[in-house]
Amino acid sequence: MSPAEAVDAFLRHYAAERAPSANTLDAYRRDLGKLLRFMEAEGLSDFDSLAPERLRGMIAREHRGGLAPNSIQRLLSACRTLFRYLTREGHLAHDPAAGVRGPKVRRKLPQVLDADEAKELVETDVGGSLAPRDRAMLELFYSSGLRLSELIGLRWGDLDLDDGQVRVLGKGNKARILPVGRFAIAALRGLAALGGIAPEAPVFKGRGGAHISARAVQLRMKHLALAQGLAKRIHPHLLRHTFASHMLESSGDLRAVQELLGHADIATTQIYTHLDFQHLARVYDSSHPRAKKKTAR
Repeated sequence: MSPAEAVDAFLRHYAAERAPSANTLDAYRRDLGKLLRFMEAEGLSDFDSLAPERLRGMIAREHRGGLAPNSIQRLLSACRTLFRYLTREGHLAHDPAAGVRGPKVRRKLPQVLDADEAKELVETDVGGSLAPRDRAMLELFYSSGLRLSELIGLRWGDLDLDDGQVRVLGKGNKARILPVGRFAIAALRGLAALGGIAPEAPVFKGRGGAHISARAVQLRMKHLALAQGLAKRIHPHLLRHTFASHMLESSGDLRAVQELLGHADIATTQIYTHLDFQHLARVYDSSHPRAKKKTAR
């Protein structure tokens, strides 16, 4: 089996087993394409001839070429997943990624809105026929911490407004049921009153009555933020970050926030503990008599 054939077989297996999103599968294909091009340039005809020092050289070359550390880590992750598959299938006798490390990634803390800013954004009303949809969309975003893909794919049959629940299909086609807050329920009831709420009908409609597109949501949020005069860069994932930060700040329950967000790994959720600590540090600095900075005389 040639390297290209091995990668194709892996991608088919990965798509069938994991049911990843189209974006995730495309990222794997692009990253493994870099590996194939490197092997061709190095004259390597199979993965057994790919030693860890060769793979380390590829990583170093990508780093010198300006590839960001997080992109290099993603490339390494794709390679490792491929090598595990080939080993399991009996096509690889050693691990070419053994001992290979990428550059350290400096993880940025996500920006969030404070409670007042979040309230201002979700309650923005610029009038017009789209106002009920926009209000319900933003209220649900902030109420339940949905991913953008989860929100735009919602159908009315996924909602139970009497019980205050929504069923979403997340990454890897994993379903989870989330609570919906009273303000979001009220906004969704207002949207439902306009009609077209068959179980299979999209909750948030775009052109021609189809599901609203991700780009349309981005543009509407930007428009509403400008109308409200918010200085921060507003984007759909910001409300998910804000939901997570506010939930953790109030409850301190990391596991519960992990379940609500649908994170497979709690390490992904732990970034919000840093945001929570920043909040605590601000409270400490403003309240503790021995923490306050001296004012210049």
